Amino acid sequence: MFRSLGLKPLARLSSGRCVPQPNLFNPCVARSFSSTVRQYQNVTDIDELFKNENQKESERQWSTPLAKQLFAAISTTGPVPLASYMRMCLTGDIGGYYTGAIGEGRDQFGTKGDFVTSPEISQIFGELIGIWFIAEWISQGRPKEGVQLIEVGPGRGTLMDDMLRTIQRFPAMANSIDAVYMVEASRELRNAQKQLLCGPDAPSSESKSGFHSPSKYNGKQIVWTDTIKSIPNEADKMPFIIAHEFFDALPIHSFQSAAAPPPQPKASSPTSPAQPPPENTKPAMEWREMMVSPTPPGVTHAQLGTPKSQQDEPPPEFQLTLSSTPTRHSRFLPETSTRYRKLKNMPNSVIEVCPDASIFATDFATRIGGSEQYRKTKPSGAALILDYGTSDTVPINSLRGIRHHKRVNPFSAPGLVDLSADVDFTAIAEVAMSASEGVEVHGPVNQGDFLELMGIRERAEQLTKAPGVNKETADKIDGAWKRLVDKGPDGMGKLYKALAILPENDGRRRPVGFGGDVSG
Repeated sequence: MFRSLGLKPLARLSSGRCVPQPNLFNPCVARSFSSTVRQYQNVTDIDELFKNENQKESERQWSTPLAKQLFAAISTTGPVPLASYMRMCLTGDIGGYYTGAIGEGRDQFGTKGDFVTSPEISQIFGELIGIWFIAEWISQGRPKEGVQLIEVGPGRGTLMDDMLRTIQRFPAMANSIDAVYMVEASRELRNAQKQLLCGPDAPSSESKSGFHSPSKYNGKQIVWTDTIKSIPNEADKMPFIIAHEFFDALPIHSFQSAAAPPPQPKASSPTSPAQPPPENTKPAMEWREMMVSPTPPGVTHAQLGTPKSQQDEPPPEFQLTLSSTPTRHSRFLPETSTRYRKLKNMPNSVIEVCPDASIFATDFATRIGGSEQYRKTKPSGAALILDYGTSDTVPINSLRGIRHHKRVNPFSAPGLVDLSADVDFTAIAEVAMSASEGVEVHGPVNQGDFLELMGIRERAEQLTKAPGVNKETADKIDGAWKRLVDKGPDGMGKLYKALAILPENDGRRRPVGFGGDVSG
């Protein structure tokens, strides 16, 4: 991920029309992919690959237990979709990056891990997110109860800790919170969150919703759930949802447009001769899917076209291949949006689609605005999404791997490498508004603009001038907040974006951070 690197985007994003990609993985633009995508012409090619692989499997040393499991699965079923590979690498039971044992005392986050996030760069980030939800609570009538504070993908709990500390200074809102819900599948991360938010000796209990523990902030209950579906979706609740660097870690499918095989001429019969194919007809286009398969044993970096910056590591054990025919995913997912359908007839167009992002966007929208299934007398609540990705174009070739604060091949050391991809904010907005007539969407806006409007500069000045703050500490505070808003190639202000889902109001009120003021 870009969290710790502060780099400019490393892959091309499709412009309005999606520039054709004759060489899909040009080393100058691709994020850690091998430079060649293999296309198997028929089943015999794939069978031969696995025959050779199986002969040498006993000799091959796999980098992780998950790599060996992936090879076994692919040997049985054939190449798997990119989304399946990502899901196993990130949340698989055997050595998943977030759910497996990544190593004794190992942490994914922070300077000793693989990346750092905005809340860990500066406490001001979490404070301003807390202020944003306080402003929404005020604008929506200051309810005395029924507020649900929900975070998906909460990491170590740093963001929620800063938010709760800030909200605690506004007792009326703090008292309106029924519970704080943390959607987290990793046992290790749950323990880290509990330690930070509740203290090591806080008691725990279990219910149908999940695991409970009282927080150090006024004893409010923290509830951990595996999925957001476990959180009650009730008409009288006001859900405030934060998703920070969450959508980028959801699995993506990748597709490329290709010419469909020409139709076979009709066979002749005693009464009608064979019909020749029509002349000068444009070939029909279809979507093919990017699949993951093992690299051959003994493959070299030169054969894979690995960028020089990544040749100090062993060659990756897996690679992307392009399916020779449409798959069940390529027949359906690219047809779900006119944005994708418009690109289909342009040869070699590439798109990335994230079905899980649509699932979460739908959930957020229906909790806030209601739906036919979840009736709500009055829309209420808000969702704030902060991540990196494209504002109005379809992401392409955006999969990246990060390990020890360095960009690495995403197909190396499965389970030990953090995988992420650009977020398609336009797709999230479209899905949210389609899921519920009771919501509207604001943004995306650049994170730098959002934080400036929220007052990050003024808050930083307060902290640097606080009693007891020396020059060294003041310089760190100053450098940290500027990194969050910097729109240059090494900053996070333009790369990261913010998007809000709010109750539908005919656009009469713009939220703070998106050009509006606090109302009510």
